[in-house]
Amino acid sequence: MSVPELDPQEITALLEAHPAWELAREGKAITRTFQFKDFSQAWGFMSRVALLAEAQDHHPEWFNVYAKVEVTLTTHDAGASGGLSQRDAKMARAIDGLVAQ
Repeated sequence: MSVPELDPQEITALLEAHPAWELAREGKAITRTFQFKDFSQAWGFMSRVALLAEAQDHHPEWFNVYAKVEVTLTTHDAGASGGLSQRDAKMARAIDGLVAQ
């Protein structure tokens, strides 16, 4: 079952609410890079995000090297070929909440 994609105004609102995130993949995803003090902090962050992802049943794509974590959010079953959805907005808000603490 397809998930509704965000419309252009919703995407603009998402980026205004979460300015550290950037559009990626021709507007079909958002991405953010997190820099931590060391690998332990980066891994701890990834563990907390993993728990959020499981609870929301919406899993990020990510890449980790030492203290850097790159996170990409997209909804693979949004629209005809994937895109941004409310699931991504909710996950971005939750992830931002982790680093604001």
